[in-house]
Amino acid sequence: MGELPREASVVIIGGGVVGVSAAFHLAEAGVSDVVLLERAELGSGSTCKAAGGVRAQFSDEVNIRLGARSLDAFARFGTRPGQEIDLHRVGYLFLLTDEDDAAAFERHVVLQNRLGVPSRMVDPRTARRLSPLVEVDDVVAAAFSPDDGHCTPESVVLGYAVAARRLGARLLTGTSVLGLRVVGDEVRTVLTDRGPIRAGTVVCAAGAWSREIGAHAGVDLPVTPVRRQVLVTAPIPDLPGALPMTIDFGTSFYFHREGRGLLLGMSDPTQEPGFHLTYSPDWLPRLTDAMARRAPRLLDAGVHRGWAGLYEVTPDHNALIGRADSPSNFLYATGFSGHGFLQAPAVGEVLRDLHLGRTPFVDVTPLSAGRFAGDAPIRPEAHIV
Repeated sequence: MGELPREASVVIIGGGVVGVSAAFHLAEAGVSDVVLLERAELGSGSTCKAAGGVRAQFSDEVNIRLGARSLDAFARFGTRPGQEIDLHRVGYLFLLTDEDDAAAFERHVVLQNRLGVPSRMVDPRTARRLSPLVEVDDVVAAAFSPDDGHCTPESVVLGYAVAARRLGARLLTGTSVLGLRVVGDEVRTVLTDRGPIRAGTVVCAAGAWSREIGAHAGVDLPVTPVRRQVLVTAPIPDLPGALPMTIDFGTSFYFHREGRGLLLGMSDPTQEPGFHLTYSPDWLPRLTDAMARRAPRLLDAGVHRGWAGLYEVTPDHNALIGRADSPSNFLYATGFSGHGFLQAPAVGEVLRDLHLGRTPFVDVTPLSAGRFAGDAPIRPEAHIV
């Protein structure tokens, strides 16, 4: 666990990838007394149950910029912070069976290209050449970006955590936050099951558990936990080596290579919100229906293992990133709706700059939690899986 300090310049709540990225970027910038609190083990919440996809193919400009910046960081991860993350830049391929979806993706590709993302629309025949396991009889178009791909979430957490500690940050596991003591316009103290810590700045990076942390500060963080499940197949003979992350957009069924097999997943619209953390086979009939239509060869693949994790979902499927109006020393980065792992490197930079009073590389004002109050415009993200 490490000794609990009496005070810290920054206290980060949550030891997933966003929290450890923030700890690394703050410590690298010379911020002293950075303390991260995680109630279990680092990455044990949602991060290490993620599918590991990394991409910049989004419909919203802020998400595109966060994704692209993070892709650059993942590409250099072996040098900074210094960790092998098994990055495979095999691309993301969205298969589209609806003409309206295809038209929307075409508009989004124009925006992505303007922002430097080399995505493109491809025809069904090209899509099948890129991802030979799929059937494309009903596919009207596809969107592909070669710079996207996937890597190992556990390794990303490890890389940031080791580097943050090397730079002087203290990452304390087995430490639960019980409350926050707010005095006037500031959070003065973080209350834990091991005692209090006086804090200069508090950062909420608690993922699906962020609503409770926000409530302690008097800040509404509209995050709802929703179970998502994935499975890994047994080895499959003759898998293509450079198989892209392939998404059947209409059903949300997706897969990518995982060793000699595949990692498979999809959303479940019947899933009740809540902290349902146990894997259940109830979703398998819907998964096999999607597989039968899109990749029937996979029906013969044996299942090696499966697990459940949590998305932290906001009403518009966009993250909550920013500084609270009050308490003014309360920062938050949560509600990524499935995009937290892939955006974490860039979000760590943003949190660093918000703490230091710098202008971040991207304006995250549209991601303020206050956008859901009053008549503020809502900007839904369309590229959700």
